[in-house]
Amino acid sequence: MKNNIFDHLLNFLKNPHHRNELKSFREDQEMEEAFDTRDLGLKEVEVDKIVGSVGRYQDFDNRFRLKTGIPSERLMKIKQAVRDGKPLPPISLYQIKDEYYIVDGNHRVSVAKERGWKTIHAHILEFLPSRKTIENILYREKLDFQEKTGIASPIELTEVGQYSYLLEQIREHQESLKVIHDAPVSFKEAAADWYQTIFLPFIAIVEKSRLASAFQNRTTADLFAYISLHQWKKGRDRHYGIGLDQIIPKNMEEFRARMADKKGFEFPEMRHLMTAFVLISVKSGEEYKIMEKIFALDEVKEVYDVPGEFDLIVKIVMERDWLSSDSEIIGYFVYKHIRKIPGVRKTQTLIPTFSKHKTNGKQ
Repeated sequence: MKNNIFDHLLNFLKNPHHRNELKSFREDQEMEEAFDTRDLGLKEVEVDKIVGSVGRYQDFDNRFRLKTGIPSERLMKIKQAVRDGKPLPPISLYQIKDEYYIVDGNHRVSVAKERGWKTIHAHILEFLPSRKTIENILYREKLDFQEKTGIASPIELTEVGQYSYLLEQIREHQESLKVIHDAPVSFKEAAADWYQTIFLPFIAIVEKSRLASAFQNRTTADLFAYISLHQWKKGRDRHYGIGLDQIIPKNMEEFRARMADKKGFEFPEMRHLMTAFVLISVKSGEEYKIMEKIFALDEVKEVYDVPGEFDLIVKIVMERDWLSSDSEIIGYFVYKHIRKIPGVRKTQTLIPTFSKHKTNGKQ
C-alpha cells in the first residue's frame, strides 16, 4: 500500500503541469518514439495547444511566464513591437500529435498568452509517434486519411481500421461520380464531394437524433462508420432506429441524391407527433390545483376532471425522433412532469394504436 502511494506521488511530481513547468519536447519524443518527421509548412496554431519547449522548457512556467518574474530585454522589445502594431515573424514549432513545442519564439508565445491571442502564425515540423498504442495507431491512420483525401476538417474515429472503410466509401463514390459526369474525377475531388454531400448530412441526422447520447464514448464519426457499414455494405437488420430506412436508404448514392433535395439539413421525416391519454388519481381536494399545474405544460392539450377511480384525464401530444419509441418518450414525460407533482397518487397511460378524427362533423 505504501509503495502504491509513493509511486502515485512520484508520478504526480514528475508531471510538468503539476510542477508548474512546460513540457519537455525530448522527454515526450522519447516516450512517444516520435522520430519520423514531415514538414507542415506555415499554419495558424491554437496558442492553447502550445504546451512545451525544445530548449527553454525550464526557463518558463506552464503559462509561458519567465520564472524569474523579471521581464527580459527581449520580452520587452516584443511587447513594444506589438503595441506599435509591428508584425511579428512566424514562430517555429515541433508537433507531436495535437501538442506543440517551441523551437524558436518562446517570448512571442509568452506575449501571445499574456494578451489572450487565440492563434499564432508558425512553421511546423511534425514528429510522428511510432510507439505501438491504440491512440498512436489511430493518429497515424487519421493522418494517412487526411493526406489521401485532402479533407482538413478532423474526422475522429476511435476504432482501428475504420479510416480504411471511409477510404473505401470514397473510392466507390469516385466511381459513381465518373459515371454521373462522364468524365475523370480525382480521388480528392471525390473526397470533397463525399464530405459535403454524404458525410455532413449523415452527421446532421445523427446529431438531430438522440443516438449520440446513448453512445457517450463514441464520436459522431464512429456512428457514421458503424451505421453506414451495416446500412450500405452489409445490409444487416437492426434492432434500433425506428423508421431509419425512411431517412437513410440502403444505397449510399441514393442517400446522396435524397440529401441534395434537403435545405439546410432539414429532416421533417425525423419528427413524428404522437398522442397519449394519462389517467391520474390525485389527493382529495387538490384536483383543481394539480389540474392547473398539468395544464401549464406545453405538451398537455386537454385536461378533464372526471368521477370514478381516476380524477383527471389528460391528453398530451408530443414529438419524437426516429430513434425513440412512443412508450419511451411518453413514459419519461409522465414520470418527470406529472408523477412528481405533489398530490399525484398514481397514473395510467394509454397510447392509441389506431384512431379516427372528425373535423366539422366529417371524418
